[in-house]
Amino acid sequence: MDALTVNLWIFAAVTAACWLASVVTREYSWVDRLWSIVPVAYLWVFAADADDARVTLMAVLVTVWGARLTFNFARRGGYAPGGEDYRWGILRERLPGWRFQVFNLVFIAAYQNALLLLITLPAWTASQHPGPLGPADVVATLAFLVLLAGESVADQQRWDFHRAKAAGRADGVLRTGLYRYSRHPNYFCEVGQWWVVFAFGALAAGTAWLATVAGAVLLTLLFVGSTVFTESISAGRNPGFEDYRRSTSMLVPWPPRAATRG
Repeated sequence: MDALTVNLWIFAAVTAACWLASVVTREYSWVDRLWSIVPVAYLWVFAADADDARVTLMAVLVTVWGARLTFNFARRGGYAPGGEDYRWGILRERLPGWRFQVFNLVFIAAYQNALLLLITLPAWTASQHPGPLGPADVVATLAFLVLLAGESVADQQRWDFHRAKAAGRADGVLRTGLYRYSRHPNYFCEVGQWWVVFAFGALAAGTAWLATVAGAVLLTLLFVGSTVFTESISAGRNPGFEDYRRSTSMLVPWPPRAATRG
């Protein structure tokens, strides 16, 4: 089988496994637990089949991305029993009974796993247009690493803040460091890395007019929608969040606007 077919079979198996695990355990974060792992597998399937320097470079970069994200997810307890994303519990209250089960099957298990495959398809594009690496690939690699470093710093700042908050040394909203310029700098960097992955495919094909841009576009829309939903919860829990939202860019880092602290 060619690499795309192999990955389609992996996608089908992982989707079914995530859905069955959620039914059996009544936890719905199984896709979250595989989010940083499955794309790495997809990339290496493409790389093994292509024998192309650009696809191999893409696989190496995504592997580093996956290792860092897996570490951050693990230290937050995401792999522990009961480590379900709190937002699924809130959605279960808003979509009781069969409606949440349909949402679980269609969106959580199927759509999110499809998205994880879609964001890796630029590697398939690159495999169809093999060629030597050039200066643009160096620029793309540096952009990926800068975004990776930015996400690492943002996650560490959030980790330190929540530890301080749990110890009673901090309260309110995190609005220092990278969070002074973006309410979600980690999300911005995460999405940006997958746009760089698409850029590698575009460099190989010699055009940005590619259907495989769908992965980066849909990932961006998912993060925007997820951010809006998460912030609706934060606004209800933290009185100071509205002031932070008025003064600080949602995703794209930008100098903060003047605002009165709440």
